[in-house]
Amino acid sequence: MAALGKRPDSQGKVRDIYDCGDALLMVASDRISAFDFILPDEIPHKGEILTRISAFWFDKFKDILPNHVITMDPAKFPAEYAGYADYLAGRSMLVKKAKTIPIECIVRGYLTGSGKKTYDQDGTVCGIKLPAGLTEASKLPEPIFTPSTKAALGAHDENISYERCTQIVGEDVASQLRDASLAIYKAAAEYAATRGIIIADTKFEFGFIDGKLTIIDECLTPDSSRFWPAEGYAAGHVQPSFDKQYVRDWLRANWDMQGQPPHLPAEVIAGASERYQEAFEIITGKKFVPMKESNVPA
Repeated sequence: MAALGKRPDSQGKVRDIYDCGDALLMVASDRISAFDFILPDEIPHKGEILTRISAFWFDKFKDILPNHVITMDPAKFPAEYAGYADYLAGRSMLVKKAKTIPIECIVRGYLTGSGKKTYDQDGTVCGIKLPAGLTEASKLPEPIFTPSTKAALGAHDENISYERCTQIVGEDVASQLRDASLAIYKAAAEYAATRGIIIADTKFEFGFIDGKLTIIDECLTPDSSRFWPAEGYAAGHVQPSFDKQYVRDWLRANWDMQGQPPHLPAEVIAGASERYQEAFEIITGKKFVPMKESNVPA
C-alpha cells in the first residue's frame, strides 16, 4: 500500500495487514465493499471511524471476552512505521496474532436481509425454525446465532446451520462461538437501546490467543452490523440505517450487478460518510474529530 511505502502482507476488502513479527498492524482503509465487490470510490474517514468504533466496543466488553488489541497509539508501533503516524492515527491497531477460526459468527435479532429471504421460502433462517407471521424487520423472539463460512477475498460467504458449524470446528469450539456471540450481541443491543439505536444483526470473528477464545478483526461497526434508529421503527418495511445499506440501495437501483461496480456519485459518497460519522457519534457519545486534525493521542 502506497500510504505506508510497502505492500501489505495480506489484504481484505477494507483492511490492510502488516506482519510485525509477534504482532500484526491492522490498517483500515477508506475502501468500501458491497455485494462482495470493492467499489472504485473511497468514503472519507470511513477507516478511522470503523477502527475507533471497534476500539470502543472492545474496551466496553473486555470483561465479557478478551480482544486482540495491543495499542492504537502510532508512537508505540514498530519503528518502521514512525513516519506514517498522521495516516495511521485512529485507523490502525497493533494486535496480537491469533489462531483464527474459519467461521463468520452472525447474530440476528431482527428479520431482514438474507434471513428474510430464507424465512419467506420455508420459515427458517440457517436451519432455525421461526414463528409464522414474521415480516420485514420483525423482532425475533430471541436473538439467534446463524454462522457462515468465511470465504476467500472475492468469494461469497455461505450461511450454514449450527450443525454444519460443529462439523467444521467441533462441538466445543462451536458452542463457545455461539455463547460468546450471543452474550456480546445482547450486551451491545442493551447499550445501543440507551443511545436510540437498534442493532438488527451483526457479525463477529474470533480466534484463540494463548488458548483463550478472543474477539478479533472488527466489532459492531457499520460495516459488520445493521444499525437502525429506534425512533420511527416499525416492522413491515425496510428500515433507514446508519450502515452501508445506503450504498447498497443506490447500487441496486443503478447497477445490474454485471461486470465491475460503477463509481458512486459525489452525493452518495458524502451521504455515506455522514452516516458513518453519525453512527460514531451516537454510539460513542463523542463528536467525531479526525485524529490527525485533533492531535489527540489514539
